Order: sequence, then structure tokens, then C-alpha cells
Amino acid sequence: LEQVMEGAHRPGHFNGVATVVSKLFHLARPHVAYFGQKDFQQVAIVRQLVADLSFDLELVVYPTVREADGLAMSSRNARLTPEARAVAPLIYQVLQQAAGQVRAGVAPAAVQRQALAALAQEPQFTPEYIEVADAQTLQPVTSYEAGRAVVLCVAAHLAGVRLIDNVVV
Repeated sequence: LEQVMEGAHRPGHFNGVATVVSKLFHLARPHVAYFGQKDFQQVAIVRQLVADLSFDLELVVYPTVREADGLAMSSRNARLTPEARAVAPLIYQVLQQAAGQVRAGVAPAAVQRQALAALAQEPQFTPEYIEVADAQTLQPVTSYEAGRAVVLCVAAHLAGVRLIDNVVV
């Protein structure tokens, strides 16, 4: 789980997350823990951590909270220039278009290529990755299976600010 997407671009990040969350759960012994879907990979890793270490708690995942224009809320958004903020919603628009393609049965590699191309059309964006992955394993998918949840994840730099987002299909 920690080797793909964010993990490939931020080596060791999730080891730190797992250590901190594990210590917190051991010390606080919560019955419920709340996480946001915006950090989809982090949620998957925490879910696996809870299972592997037999934490007796319920993991509640809240949907991504979005601005009126669709941009996922993040403290990083405050660092965007007004010009960058105006184009930032493109990241979610690209994800929505890609989700429609997934639902229509377009091959994952084609969905990924088209999404990268759409994002790259805005010169202020520098895409880091767009992945079409299995929502449980986070491994890239090469074809779709009925009943299998797929997640579309993106990371891109905009005016020096790194933005992430995802959509589950």
C-alpha cells in the first residue's frame, strides 16, 4: 500500500504516519477514529494498520469536503495565487471526466493518458501522477471487474503548491 502513488513520490512518509497513528491509538485507545477520504492512500494504510494490529476501534471515513467549484478543501489552497486558484478546480473536473470514462468501460491506460493530457493543457499545472487503482490494494488496474471498486488519484503541482485529490468509482 505504501509503495505506490504518494509513497513512490514521498519515500518513508507513510512509515512515519503509521508510527504516529499507531502510538496515538495505543495511548488514547479510541473507540472511533475519523479520517478524510481526501487522503485516500493514508486511509487505506490506517485501515490496514487497524486490522494488522487488531485495534478495537471503528474507522470512519468522511467524504472529501469541497469548495463550491469542486476543489478539495485543504490548508494548502491558501498558498495558491488568485490566478492559480482560478484554475485549480480543473483537477476535480479531470477526475470527474476520468470517472465517466471508467464507468463507460474505457481502458484504464487510456483513461490515465487522457486525464494527464487534459491536466497538462493548463500550463500552470505540473502533473505528478494520475493513477487508476484498485480501491482496496491501491495497485494499478489494467482492466475492470464487476463489483471491483476503482479509485482515481491525482497529485499535481500548481504555482508551487502540491495538490492531491481522488474519486472512487
